[in-house]
Amino acid sequence: MSAVQTVDAPVQRTERTRVVSPGVMAATSLTYALLVVLAIIYVFPFLISVATSFKPDAEATQSPLSLIPETFTTAAYERLFLNSDFPLWFRNSVIVAIVVTAGRIFFNSLAGYALARIPFKGRGIIFGALVAVMAVPGVVLLIPKFLVIKQLGIYNSFAGLIIPLLADAAGIFIMKNFFESIPPSVEEAARLDGAGTFRTFWSVVLPMAVPALVTISILSFQGSWNELSHFIIASQSPDLVTLTKGVAQLSSGTLGQGTQYPLKLGAAVIMTIPVAILFFVFQKRIMNASAGAVKE
Repeated sequence: MSAVQTVDAPVQRTERTRVVSPGVMAATSLTYALLVVLAIIYVFPFLISVATSFKPDAEATQSPLSLIPETFTTAAYERLFLNSDFPLWFRNSVIVAIVVTAGRIFFNSLAGYALARIPFKGRGIIFGALVAVMAVPGVVLLIPKFLVIKQLGIYNSFAGLIIPLLADAAGIFIMKNFFESIPPSVEEAARLDGAGTFRTFWSVVLPMAVPALVTISILSFQGSWNELSHFIIASQSPDLVTLTKGVAQLSSGTLGQGTQYPLKLGAAVIMTIPVAILFFVFQKRIMNASAGAVKE
C-alpha cells in the first residue's frame, strides 16, 4: 500500500511596484496645482457676485472683494422681485428660451436629416452655404435681420424675438453629422415595412439621436437664454424685455443712482441659475449617451 503525498509548493507572488521618477511626480504636481489655480480664478468672480448680492450698498462699495458679508441682507433680492420689472424679464426669458429650444430641436433635426439622407439637387451647395454662415460673425447680420423683422411686421412682438432664432447653422451641422453616423440599413428596414420619409425620420431615426438632441437642447437653451444683440434689434417694448437686456439696463443705473453692486450682481446670479442647473443635470447624460453611441 503506497501513500501518495502531495506537497504544495509555496506560491510566491511578486507584486510589481510602479516606480515613479521624481521628474514625473514634479510634473504631475505642477499640473494639478495649475488646474487648481485656474479653477479658483474661474470660480472666484462668481463667488464674489454671490457674496456681494447679500451685502448692503455701502459695504459692497467699501469691501467689493470680501467673500463673507459683515452685514447679511436680502434687500437686493427683495428690490428685484418686489420693486422692479425683474419678474417680467424672467418670464419673458423663460418663454423665449423654451420655445426656441423646442423649435431648434425640431427644425434642426429636420434640416439635418434632409442634408444627410434625402438626395436632392443643390444639396452640396446648401451645405456649403450653411458652413459659410457659421463663419460669419453674428454682429454682421444684425442690420439685415432688423430689416427683415420690420418687413415681416413682427417687430415689438414675441414672434420677432423667437422666429429668427428657431433654427441655427451650428445645430443643423451637428444633427447632419450625427444622422450620417446611423447605418442606412435601419431606414431601409423601415421603408420595407411601408414607412414614409417623415415616418422613418420621426419614429425610427430621431429616437436614435438622443445624444445629439440632448446636446442641441443644452446649447439652444443656453444660447437663447444669454442672447442679447438679437433682442436689442427685435424689440423696444418694455413688456418684451428679457433678462439679458434688463440686466444690461441695470448696469446703466435704471433703478436709481449709485453703484448698486448688490442689485446688479444679484440679478446676474439669478440669471445664471437655470443654465447651471440644466448643465449639471444633463452633463452626465450627455457623456453616457455619447458613450453608448460610440459602442453601437
